Amino acid sequence: MTWVFDHAWMTGVFGDKAVAAHLSAEVQLAHMLRVEAAHSRSLGNECAARAIEAAQICPEDLTEGTAVDGLPVPELVRCLKAQISPELHGDIHRGLTSQDVMDTAFVLSLKDILPIFRQRLSALQEDLAQLAQTHGDAALMGRTRMQAALPITVADRIATWRMPLERHLDRLDEISARLLCVQCGGPVGLATGGAALAAPLGLAVPDKSWHAMRDGFGELASWLSLVSGSLGKMGMDISLMTQQGVDEMRLRGGGASSAMPHKQNPILAELLVTLSRYNAVQLGGMHQALIHEQERSGASWALEWMILPAMLHCTTRGLSAAQELLAQVETIGA
Repeated sequence: MTWVFDHAWMTGVFGDKAVAAHLSAEVQLAHMLRVEAAHSRSLGNECAARAIEAAQICPEDLTEGTAVDGLPVPELVRCLKAQISPELHGDIHRGLTSQDVMDTAFVLSLKDILPIFRQRLSALQEDLAQLAQTHGDAALMGRTRMQAALPITVADRIATWRMPLERHLDRLDEISARLLCVQCGGPVGLATGGAALAAPLGLAVPDKSWHAMRDGFGELASWLSLVSGSLGKMGMDISLMTQQGVDEMRLRGGGASSAMPHKQNPILAELLVTLSRYNAVQLGGMHQALIHEQERSGASWALEWMILPAMLHCTTRGLSAAQELLAQVETIGA
């Protein structure tokens, strides 16, 4: 089976077109070319920058070279030099490393993805507020350890779904400033051209190259797991509330069973739980990727490529699924 986020039919469950577009090979290549052009321009070579911007390179051109080199940038540079006049070669990629280009390109994707999180978190907050306004006074049985405890209201339970979202938005503001930084460290992280490269890309300049300091991406992964965890709690509650015999919530739609036509499965609620658990499992891998040897690690760095995009997918899909789920609510409470 291919990756569930772009599988022919599994993408209908797990896929999110918005984040997929920003993480596609085509967009990543465009960002890498943008970084290379901005760097040549920062060196004072406008002709080289324009030549890079005019180069015709597609993702498939990098496949074989990436298999040999373990990353796409060496082949990208070879492709650029094959298309650009030799007199301009001296200011193509001069002083950069592959990690400078790839890290900065990924940050450019994050610059476009983080506002999607903000928009969806804010929209979900509004949906929950509307749900509380419509059904909040209805009674529910409060349950502790899945046993009946004391009466509560629907508004009480919705508050436990909504309030963490406010904190996640605050955290997003905090981590964005630390994340959206250019990477321009050169061979061992000592290069000082970050300001000239950062300005045209709309990125901040870090105190030092973060080649071997990956806590920014580790913090992002933690935030993604927290968000999906909050959504998973809501999904678990709704799965239990719609259970036959409990009947505290009724949903429109739902998933059909191939063997039991009387069933209406809470697919979206279950999906929120699945995505939450997936991200929780991946978080440990991202924290393993914090461990770099000396000034750069190939192994730990490559581990990020496998894990972080999937976590971004899970979280954006969870936010859209949560909105779709709330739109299905017909009744809630007694």
